[in-house]
Amino acid sequence: MPDQPDPSRRPADWRPEGPWESWVECGCGARHWGRSGAAGLLILDDGDGSGNRSDAVGRVLLQHRATWTHHGDTWGVPGGALRPGESAWEGAVREAIEEAGVDGDALAPLATSVLTHPDWSYTTVLARATGPLTARPTDAESAAIEWVNAADVERLPLLPAFADAWPRLQHMLTQRPTLVVDAANVVGSRPDGWWKDRAGATRRLLARLEKAVLDGVPSAVLGLPGDLWWPDIVLVTEGAARAAGAGERVRVVAAPGEGDDEIVAQVRALRETGAEPVVVATADRELIARVSALGAGHTGPRTV
Repeated sequence: MPDQPDPSRRPADWRPEGPWESWVECGCGARHWGRSGAAGLLILDDGDGSGNRSDAVGRVLLQHRATWTHHGDTWGVPGGALRPGESAWEGAVREAIEEAGVDGDALAPLATSVLTHPDWSYTTVLARATGPLTARPTDAESAAIEWVNAADVERLPLLPAFADAWPRLQHMLTQRPTLVVDAANVVGSRPDGWWKDRAGATRRLLARLEKAVLDGVPSAVLGLPGDLWWPDIVLVTEGAARAAGAGERVRVVAAPGEGDDEIVAQVRALRETGAEPVVVATADRELIARVSALGAGHTGPRTV
């Protein structure tokens, strides 16, 4: 099982796409592929596309690497060198399309986990299949593409770096985080004139949260491993702020009465449906005590 590429077995028509597809001599003493770093896509199929948390993770899509590739004849995830200016999500999905023929529109991001070296980094992007997803080998780097039960992954001869990361990644796949935002408390933490126009200030907060749905949330906000997460986000409004309206990607709940009571009700419902973790963005001590009793975490208003 070679740990370096075997040029003698490389397909004759294989060519690098560009100068970014080359080796980096890293300060760690090893060579790494991708001058702009690299990324791979770990896709979870939870059975029905619902995203509901389950102790049985489900299946993940793995790539059996061709013999001539780096660490050939091992199993890992579709991935490769990032192009200059390309995000980890963009690059990982592109590579999965190129190597495994997946439909990029049938994927939702879950999280990222970054392995950082002195002169190079590799990002594992975790994603969930949002519906039926077919895959097959679609280039010379893939000897096979298969759905593998998560419980069976460790039985395969794994790419060494993937073997090291798998226990952490497997745990990350079980998480379905939700961020519940106390609109009144978060808006009130910024002296931007919110008291003159509560609905307008809440709309500004909603715009920031809509961007977070696209860009991801730092793992520290949710108390999770990894680097970025894409949680479900619930914004609870009350009083005049209810005029802020609905969100496109953020679920906005207009409290019929006290906002704190609605937040507690939302946390209770989320916990009953298996969301984990549930984190409330607020500095209200009484509210923190109430949601903590339900098993939820909390983060400060300035984090959102």
